[in-house]
Amino acid sequence: MEKRVLVLNLDHTPVAVVPVQKAIVLVLMEKANCLSTYELLKIRTVSRDFEYPAVIRLVSYKNIPYRGVLLNRSNLFRRDNGECQYCGSKRHLTIDHVVPRSKGGKTNWMNLVTACHRCNVNKGDKSPEQAGLTLRNQPFRPTLSYFLSEYAERQAEEWLPFLASKVVQ
Repeated sequence: MEKRVLVLNLDHTPVAVVPVQKAIVLVLMEKANCLSTYELLKIRTVSRDFEYPAVIRLVSYKNIPYRGVLLNRSNLFRRDNGECQYCGSKRHLTIDHVVPRSKGGKTNWMNLVTACHRCNVNKGDKSPEQAGLTLRNQPFRPTLSYFLSEYAERQAEEWLPFLASKVVQ
């Protein structure tokens, strides 16, 4: 599998994750500087060897409006580590509104959690307290850095010094 490259803005905020080809083009066109490389990897051409970039920083600041992490099923399951937030089960997962919609609960990061089918049915149209359930972790709105740190811990340790620790907003 090809390693990805973290792109930072001039102020060191994460902007994107790109394929190595795009990163090399940005560096060769002097639109970005290489801050870190993957130690044991090289890119070889007929006439040249290149370091394999891990983290690059743009040379000029790009004003990119931050829209936040998209609220979808996949990202919600990633935030909750793929386990029921009531009992810890990893099977038959669904999405639960902590405050039911019928009681004014909104569909947002702060009111949605991953729940197994059994806990979701037992909770029904009640609050967790009314159903006798306790949340293992409080819901939160994840940041882009949170998900990038998670990826870096598994795939790209070279990114970790450039990412803020998993800060919860």
